[in-house]
Amino acid sequence: QVQLVESGGGLVQAGGSLRLSCAASGRTFVRYAMGWLRQAPGKEREFVTSIRWTTGEPYYSDSVEGRFTISRDVAKNTMSLQMNNLQAEDTAVYYCAATALRLRPADWRTMAEYWGQGTQVTVSS
Repeated sequence: QVQLVESGGGLVQAGGSLRLSCAASGRTFVRYAMGWLRQAPGKEREFVTSIRWTTGEPYYSDSVEGRFTISRDVAKNTMSLQMNNLQAEDTAVYYCAATALRLRPADWRTMAEYWGQGTQVTVSS
């Protein structure tokens, strides 16, 4: 069984920063990429960013490009998301996900195989 556990969420003022982490454990699994998605109240889960596991190549949605930075530590089997200049619209539950597939951003929501339980990020304006 594969487990993904997020940590690092919380409450921050607009313009502030937070760092999320995702730790993978359990059985060894094939992993093309890991990523972060988020879901705000009343909205669909949306793609935020992903990172190719072997090369570290990142991909960002337009809404976070330049503010968020994704990284991974292969040896520690962890992934992180540094979020700077947070805005009220970034408020959401953030989910860590992993996939063995090469997915388009729009496909992560329905096709990523492994998910964490989510961590709440709240940005006060």
